[in-house]
Amino acid sequence: SQAITRLPWHDRLAAVLFLDIDRFKLINDTLGHGTADLMLKAVGERLVECVRDGDTVARLGGDEFTVLLIDVAAMEDISAVAQKILDSIAQPYELDGQQFYITTSIGICVYPPDGTDAATLLKNADSAMYAAKDREGNNYQFYSEDMGTQSSGRLAMENALHHALERGEFMLYYQPLMDFTSGNMAGVEVLLRWNRDGEIVSPAEFIPLAEETGLIVPIGEWVLRTACTQNKAWQDQGFPPMRVAVNLSGRQLQLPHLKDTIAGILQETGLQPCYLELELTESMMQSLQATGTLRALKELGVRLAIDDFGTGYSSLSHLQRYPLHKLKIDQSFMRNLPADQNNVAIVTAIVAMAQSLNLKVTAEGVETAEQLAFLRTLACDELQGYLFSRPLPLAELTKLLKNIPASSP
Repeated sequence: SQAITRLPWHDRLAAVLFLDIDRFKLINDTLGHGTADLMLKAVGERLVECVRDGDTVARLGGDEFTVLLIDVAAMEDISAVAQKILDSIAQPYELDGQQFYITTSIGICVYPPDGTDAATLLKNADSAMYAAKDREGNNYQFYSEDMGTQSSGRLAMENALHHALERGEFMLYYQPLMDFTSGNMAGVEVLLRWNRDGEIVSPAEFIPLAEETGLIVPIGEWVLRTACTQNKAWQDQGFPPMRVAVNLSGRQLQLPHLKDTIAGILQETGLQPCYLELELTESMMQSLQATGTLRALKELGVRLAIDDFGTGYSSLSHLQRYPLHKLKIDQSFMRNLPADQNNVAIVTAIVAMAQSLNLKVTAEGVETAEQLAFLRTLACDELQGYLFSRPLPLAELTKLLKNIPASSP
């Protein structure tokens, strides 16, 4: 407000930059509050280094920061500062003897064209920040009038998400995991879908929102229970037993009673633990608490897999420490195989490493006969992708089971 009163006399601009750390809740949940707080302090220090002495850096709360740039001559100067901040935040962080990487999303609102009072400028910068997040983060966006409409839509989605579970709007799709040796179905991965007023909402839209609001915990429990119930139903219908793979979120992994919850679901549904596989990402497991939880889950008898392997920062020592059964190679490494020699080298190295650690390997995103032929030379254990089947609703997957028998794990 003080800056606004001075600017008209100088015919200069001011800019409010609203920053939110990308996927910080996952960092908080997996690394713990202590380490996450150290990271926030480091972010604050880097922000101060990116601006002039007369500018202002503030932390509003949580992982949200704001920067006020005053006495700005041109829009290009604002863009230059925003890019400088992005580059600085993206540099690695050394915390507790480990190296971490984060990114941030920045929304920018400029005085006077985008608002003439402090409340409006902050609100519009917040809307612009969400536009940056919608572009997968690690970028900055200037405010435009249509962003206000998008912000209202996001609020409406959040309200609808709160009631989706009780209204029975969620459903599961199933994508086959094919056994390399037999060609039979080794299992299925369950994928969550939301039918909102007759329209299927993309998981990329509502899963991050569920994570942010904490709704992922009850939704995740529903997914586990539904998947286990269906897998037991297939067995009762006479189909050969197979595994059902369920993705866990970072929030779920940090729940103190996760093992008891899963044990209760298995007992309630009658499914043997060996027929449940839990998929986690590399970044979720970089804490001692997570390691202890994984060991408890392995003792329970469920199988554990790293999903999207190769996109995080797991080291060989981490893989040796985790009680894992399987690696799933991220589908990005399947692109242009075997023409892309870089991806050939990466996939070959991952398979060799996994086999040396006695871990099973699943190749995700297999779409072409050329990819399949290359993977045959590496003897991957399982294959998954559109070459075999897209994710299917329950009725279609059950029909597929009648034509492609399952392989017992």
